[in-house]
Amino acid sequence: MKVKALSRSTADYTRETKSDLQRVQRNIDPALHPLERAREYKRALNAAKLERMFAKPFLASLSGHVDGVYSMAKNPWDLDQIITGSGDGEIRMWSLERQETAWKAREAHRGIVRGVCNIPGGATDRFLSVGTDKLVKVWSRSEGAVSSDGTAEAIATYAGRHAFTSVDHHRSQAQFATGSSLVEVWDVERSEPVANLTWGADTINAVRMNQTEVNVLASSGTDRSVVLYDLRTRSALSKVVLKLSSNAIAWNPMEAFTFAVGNEDHNVYTFDMRRMDHAVNVLRDHVSAVMDVDYSPTGGELVSGSYDRTVRLWDVARGHSRDVYHTKRMQRVFSVRYTLDNSYVLSGSDDSNLRLWRARASERLGAKSNRERATAEYSDKLKDRYKHVPEVRRVLRQRNIPTAIKRASQTKHEMLASRRRKEENQRKHAKPGTKPRIPERQRPIIGTTSK
Repeated sequence: MKVKALSRSTADYTRETKSDLQRVQRNIDPALHPLERAREYKRALNAAKLERMFAKPFLASLSGHVDGVYSMAKNPWDLDQIITGSGDGEIRMWSLERQETAWKAREAHRGIVRGVCNIPGGATDRFLSVGTDKLVKVWSRSEGAVSSDGTAEAIATYAGRHAFTSVDHHRSQAQFATGSSLVEVWDVERSEPVANLTWGADTINAVRMNQTEVNVLASSGTDRSVVLYDLRTRSALSKVVLKLSSNAIAWNPMEAFTFAVGNEDHNVYTFDMRRMDHAVNVLRDHVSAVMDVDYSPTGGELVSGSYDRTVRLWDVARGHSRDVYHTKRMQRVFSVRYTLDNSYVLSGSDDSNLRLWRARASERLGAKSNRERATAEYSDKLKDRYKHVPEVRRVLRQRNIPTAIKRASQTKHEMLASRRRKEENQRKHAKPGTKPRIPERQRPIIGTTSK
């Protein structure tokens, strides 16, 4: 005779210590939980409301400059260090942990410091700076000398023929590139440029070296062009001409062929250098010129600073910003950077302040327990699952923005709608095929050229 008996071990429901949670037996059969979807929706709505309630992105304002912050550089070998250049020629090195100035050079340049960049390698703390005084200077906090009045002195100085606008260093070689009326490639052991690169521009606005494909250099000029150069052959590769000029360039650290440009037409364009005849994506939410852009270390997000006094964060796969940062005192933003731990964003504006923001406005800082981490992940999954529901979508998209920017955004929306309506009317009254529709990703491009 076979007898069936129910039994269970006490280890299945007994706590090992008093701090452990009580183990509860659950049956995950969906037939036994008819209200599960309703409960999940309510939890998703509450999670969205809590996210907006605790969204406080601003952390600190680092003051010390007496003029606007127009250039910024981060050190890949030191997460605590950030370097800024001011409009009065002063350079400061900041400690983000202590939120104070760690080193400064008062009269580093005569005029605006237009660019700063770290020298890669990690063995030294040297960095470069360029200004409108036609000088390139090499600085070091540990190696540099100090004059009798306490002013830091440069280690080396290179003299150019034109006022410089940008600088960037090669990832592995002792070379750096500067932008002025042309792109100049320098060797640190020589006092003159080893190569002069130009293709039509009167003034170069930005120069950026690819940190993955290290032999590729990108530049943007006042002739509305974005040009790619090959450092091995010291010649141009390709050129794309946009409707307006670009102020900044940033290479994606995870995708070697992708870069972003901040344009005067209020948009950020991402390009694939292998096909420059159209943009990979168009990021549009700013209402004034985009002055600087930078990728996150993961390559999946991008930050931009604009003349409209806002900082916006983007998902590179989407066309609209996921968040917008602003304060009452912040003026026009000229430089932005993502920190290398992907947790913070830095912005420099012409009100002489360097501001520190959270990369995710509602994220809790500090160490988290396993339960807190699991709860946060569960909430994120719920918000992602129900983000299409109107109530959840409305809460997640809600932002308090300045009245001037809101009005400018509405005016811009009406202008673009009017332009589309006019083009559609012209297309209706034109001969079929004479006025084709132009995709939005090709609309800002006037032409491309390859060598």
